Amino acid sequence: MTQASHFGKVAVPDFGKVAVLLGGSSAEREISLLSGRGVLAALRSQGVDAHAFDPAERELAELKREGFARCFIALHGRHGEDGTVQGALELMGIPYTGSGVMASALAMDKWRTKLVWQAAGLPIPAYEMLTADSDFDAVVQRMGLPLFVKPANEGSSVGITKVKQANELRGAYEEAAKHDKLVLVEQYIGGGEYTAAILGGQALPVIKIEPANEFYDYEAKYLRDDTRYLCPCGLPPEQEAQMQHLAQLAFALIGGTGWGRVDFLVDEAGKPYLLEINTSPGMTDHSLVPMAARQAGMSFEQLVLRVLELTHVG
Repeated sequence: MTQASHFGKVAVPDFGKVAVLLGGSSAEREISLLSGRGVLAALRSQGVDAHAFDPAERELAELKREGFARCFIALHGRHGEDGTVQGALELMGIPYTGSGVMASALAMDKWRTKLVWQAAGLPIPAYEMLTADSDFDAVVQRMGLPLFVKPANEGSSVGITKVKQANELRGAYEEAAKHDKLVLVEQYIGGGEYTAAILGGQALPVIKIEPANEFYDYEAKYLRDDTRYLCPCGLPPEQEAQMQHLAQLAFALIGGTGWGRVDFLVDEAGKPYLLEINTSPGMTDHSLVPMAARQAGMSFEQLVLRVLELTHVG
């Protein structure tokens, strides 16, 4: 049984002239272009006056000069998902999709997101911050192996390394530090990876991710066709409901609005741990939010219209 009755058919109001912000200058530019093209085609197929707009090639001020009524943000990573574009749009008085300035900036920073969740008592994997002066052997002794090392302010698994031997930790730190001055090391939790999308305050069906790679890295996310996505996720209904509730709480705590995606790790006993939040999730043919929406009875076109309908007005 689907959850289509929760959403119904999305009527197409007059959204005015809509800019689909895509591309940008982050490490996730290519994925953003794919997401944005998919969104653009879906909006146009529903009669929306939508136009592609790449902030890496045009000044944002042109949005105002050209009379755009609102923006669908399909940018990923820095200068698109981190509050900077959101702030510029608010200064210009142009409504946009997704979370506001604070939530966007906070969610982009994995470390500070963890601090907020910790303060609220939500479950997260054990972690530490690394610097070039860290005692890497002592970190391994404290946290055990394997470990994950990641830059705090990148998405799409850019710069992440799974460390399986103690002598690999320094190199993993140096790789992550190429992408961000803040680097964290995180406990390995091996019971499975899951994700729950949030749309208009509701949690969509949970997806279980089974990568063919060592972990759910950039290649597994975007380039391989043998990553398995299970939706229904296979969890007992009460466990899935618990994860959906945790996703809603975690999203609300950072101030998230509109839509987003909350990622989890689950341990061998079935306990979920919050991993990170995406405030501008992917919308490619490999992406997870469209997959969850389909399970809930929504087409890609309905999903895109619903996201646009939930425009943030500052």
